Amino acid sequence: MIPGAEGVTLGELLKKKADQGVRVLVLIWEDRTAVELLRNQGLMQTHCDETFEYFKGTNVYCFQCPRNAHRSLSAFQTVEIAAEFTHHQKTVCLDARIHGSENREVVSFVGGIDLCDGRYDNEIHPLFSTLDTVCRDDFHQNNYKDTDLRHGGPREPWHDAHSKIQGSAAYDVVTNFTQRWTKQADPTLLLNLEDLPGLLPPATHFEGPETWNVQIFRSIDDASVIGFPANPSEAPELGLITIKDQVIDKSIQCAYIEAIRRAKDFIYIQNQYFFGSCASWDRDQDCECLHLIPIEIALKVVSKIRARERFAVYVLTPMWPEGIPEGDTVQAILHWFRNTARMMYKMIGEALREEGLDQEYRPTDYLNFFCVGNREVKLPGEYEPPERPEEGTDYWNAQIHRRTMIYVHAKLMIVDDEYIIIGSANLNQRSMDGARDTEIAQGCYQPEHINQQGRQARGEIFGYRMSLWYEHFANKNGGLRREYLHPESVECVRMVRRISEKIWESFVREETVEDLPGHLLPFPMEVLEDGSLQEGEDIVFPDTKASVQGHKIDVLPPILTT
Repeated sequence: MIPGAEGVTLGELLKKKADQGVRVLVLIWEDRTAVELLRNQGLMQTHCDETFEYFKGTNVYCFQCPRNAHRSLSAFQTVEIAAEFTHHQKTVCLDARIHGSENREVVSFVGGIDLCDGRYDNEIHPLFSTLDTVCRDDFHQNNYKDTDLRHGGPREPWHDAHSKIQGSAAYDVVTNFTQRWTKQADPTLLLNLEDLPGLLPPATHFEGPETWNVQIFRSIDDASVIGFPANPSEAPELGLITIKDQVIDKSIQCAYIEAIRRAKDFIYIQNQYFFGSCASWDRDQDCECLHLIPIEIALKVVSKIRARERFAVYVLTPMWPEGIPEGDTVQAILHWFRNTARMMYKMIGEALREEGLDQEYRPTDYLNFFCVGNREVKLPGEYEPPERPEEGTDYWNAQIHRRTMIYVHAKLMIVDDEYIIIGSANLNQRSMDGARDTEIAQGCYQPEHINQQGRQARGEIFGYRMSLWYEHFANKNGGLRREYLHPESVECVRMVRRISEKIWESFVREETVEDLPGHLLPFPMEVLEDGSLQEGEDIVFPDTKASVQGHKIDVLPPILTT
């Protein structure tokens, strides 16, 4: 804990800094559904009005930023975009003192963590043991009905990822903020960084074994930022695309595709959502979830099979999207996810048969989907809630069995232990489209730590991947094994799969006899030897009545859930 920070909220800290003369600008998404009918919380429950009122009359400049539509769109499309899509970027930019110097530099933060309640957690992901301490004033559980601290746990454990950026790329994040603020807020409030005493200009060249090459990517259109060419015909020269007169930056999707195509050994993904490439599905091809990332991954695996080379893909998602698991939105998203997995496994299974490898390998030797969960025994002196959930509900079942999923909110991809993308963008159409939700991400690598002949990448990206594996499953299952150094090997893939299945057995057993021996779980989806998914009798998630397969919801237009 930082000295003096205990009990201080982020809002109080921002007001304090503003009172000290720091220019504090806060740009929050204005949820247009935040009306009195919904107690001003909105469908997303962002508390945007509450935040605005909190800073009103203070030295903090807080602006509610609606998701506006491009002027060329129809009246219907304008309403649709304002009501359905969001500003989803999560960045912080500030000046910080350079270590060992009186000068200062710009530091930026980019990733998936929202600055709101319910986001604090650690690698243990406690469910009940911190309800009367750390989580006493920060109880969060959105996956069951009528939850609160008075009725007890489990709280919703949270897994997320964020990054700190220094150097010229940190200024690129500032540029993104100033372009957005200038477009929709009062540009006279912005400071000219060149006028700030002691703030050094960004260094353009670094030397040393621990330096990084960093690039900033976005999903955004010219309705949300300045700086795009007024003449759409000039857009391609800047790496932008156009739809009629609308100029769009979809460089996040391009960055993912480029990294996937360059991958040689393995891909490791953590993301809140994973579905897309609907043109290659065997159904629902008209849902307009067109982004190419799933099909690019499948094609990469197929190309490696045909070349008789090893390759492995690990995808970690939540057990189900945050919300009531039987709800229409959650079930629709699970349906899109299953369509995607079905398409990918079918392609891999067909490639194995065509190459005569189907007797030696299974599709899950190349592609696996995982989720994470936790379960903990009751401790002496543990918080006893004064009330209990209604018997027979999902909430009651989760409390009785002392288990729940860990919500994966991270948005990252590691390729070959040498390159990482991390940001706010989910792997769905909303985040990848460029003209739907606004997003930001960074991609980076260490030039001194890339794979070369006779030498594997062993820099900080490798260390980060190993730390994630240690947290999720290795720490209670033999530690960091030799096999984990080669994630592409069939030995590693099968070992990780076996460990996750062992943890799943402990997760779903009726009695809670011990803390869960790790968190990694196989997503409950059976893949047959030919690459098809086991259809027929549906299964439900533990402690719920919710279908794992999901189903299409006709009353919800796909543009809402894709």
